Amino acid sequence: MRFLRLVGILLIVARHRLDRLLPADRPVPLRYRALLVLVRLVPAPGTSPAASLRLTFESLGPIFIKFGQILSTRRDLFDEETANELQKLQDQVPPFPSHEARRVIESSLGESVDRLFNQFDVDPLASASVAQVHAAVLTTGEEVVVKVIRPGIRPLIERDLKVMYMMASWLERIWVDGRRLHPVDIVRDYERTVLDELDLQLEAANTTQLRANWQHSGKLYVPKVYWDYTRNNVMVMERIYGLTAADVAGMRARNVNMKRLAHLGVEIFFTQVFEDNFFHADMHPGNVFIDATDPENPTYIALDCAIIGSLTEDDKNYLARNLLAFFHRDYNEVARLHVESGWVPADTDVHEFESVIRSVCEPVFQKPIAEISFGRVLLSLFQTARRFNMEVQPQLVLLQKTLLNIEGMGRQIYPDLDLWETAAPFMERWMKERMGVGGLFKRLRHNAPGLLEQLPELPQLAIDALHEIRALGRNNREQTLVLSQLRTELQHQNRARRLNRMGGVALVAALIAALMPLTGVAATHEALLGSSLLGSLGVYWMFIRP
Repeated sequence: MRFLRLVGILLIVARHRLDRLLPADRPVPLRYRALLVLVRLVPAPGTSPAASLRLTFESLGPIFIKFGQILSTRRDLFDEETANELQKLQDQVPPFPSHEARRVIESSLGESVDRLFNQFDVDPLASASVAQVHAAVLTTGEEVVVKVIRPGIRPLIERDLKVMYMMASWLERIWVDGRRLHPVDIVRDYERTVLDELDLQLEAANTTQLRANWQHSGKLYVPKVYWDYTRNNVMVMERIYGLTAADVAGMRARNVNMKRLAHLGVEIFFTQVFEDNFFHADMHPGNVFIDATDPENPTYIALDCAIIGSLTEDDKNYLARNLLAFFHRDYNEVARLHVESGWVPADTDVHEFESVIRSVCEPVFQKPIAEISFGRVLLSLFQTARRFNMEVQPQLVLLQKTLLNIEGMGRQIYPDLDLWETAAPFMERWMKERMGVGGLFKRLRHNAPGLLEQLPELPQLAIDALHEIRALGRNNREQTLVLSQLRTELQHQNRARRLNRMGGVALVAALIAALMPLTGVAATHEALLGSSLLGSLGVYWMFIRP
């Protein structure tokens, strides 16, 4: 079955002539040239290579469409045209029959749909690659949406993932840039993402946490999850109403304060990243709604929390310092932080790296503020850093993708969005709080329970540490003594080897002298005496000497 699927995929790839995406100036290994020759017998379509890649994903079905959507966010890997073409992939796919959705709900929740809900809409509100959503009303009267995983989707995903791994591995071997782009790692990231999306209890947990973080903020609303109706393949949550983030005309018709809304989106993003360390990493317009009830103070509604990002404390610290250095155009600090954080190798020439960063960023800063995309500045920096063997940082790629989404959505709402105006004061305040006295007390308060728990054990820990230090001292002395003995023994062995070599030479010399008469050479009395002495010394050094 997998073999037939692979053959079908290769035929579609050949029909769209995706070989055109391979750089013409890069040699293809000899063992793959015959295959490429066969592919190139197929006439090239009229579409561009980038458009052909998008059409290939569309032809291959929902799992590859989802893969293409995720690839569209990896602008660190693709040129602008390819990324834009992949972004055109639509999330709408044909829905599966409603009777199958009912069967999944009933088998998961153990009750008939008619007993679970007062009303259940047969036609889905939306249908995506992995799941579809139906509107319903609970028996208690609350309006909800019911998200249902596509029946039988897991075996199809696992089959196509195996094929993707095969193709990615092949691409790494056939394409020189394949090693740098890590296609196998990209498929592995996709596997993790798509399999997480199959677990609706994980999405429900993420949704509940994000809701708790923002419940009383008045800035971001996250719908309530009904846990009694939620399982791995079914999730029931509160139904919300609002304008999609892409409905700019609708917002203008309601006289929404667009500038405030755009800046609020930036504030929400940076708060999620740096204060909550729990950020919604899939905030494209389809997952973000606008509550325009109060047009002067609009707020956001977040949906689909399957993909959540977080950073380590070190990464947050380095990222914040990098952002502030960018804001202040301190390129030496940016270069130094990249080395210090380990994002580029430790032997990187900081001054050379600084010059390259300046050459990338200075032309950008000469533009009007409304034309500067901070997300694209970061993207250009990551692409430039590849020259210095900067490995792709998965946690930063997810963050960068989210920042691009937020900035793009904000610019769509308010074209003159100045991301720096909101971000810079936020970052400066965050760094001040983190590094100041308040930040110190906050960390102490956070660590206090653990410290108090260990407090009774501190005397014993101190005694154990002293014992270990004494034992370490004894071990060091013993090791020093052993090393000294080894050194003496090695010296004796070296001296013995030298003497043995001298004894061997003496024996050979004595043997030659003793054999001289047999060869017709007259031996003098002195020669015979010398031979005897040499032979005696050789026997002593090699056999008698202790």
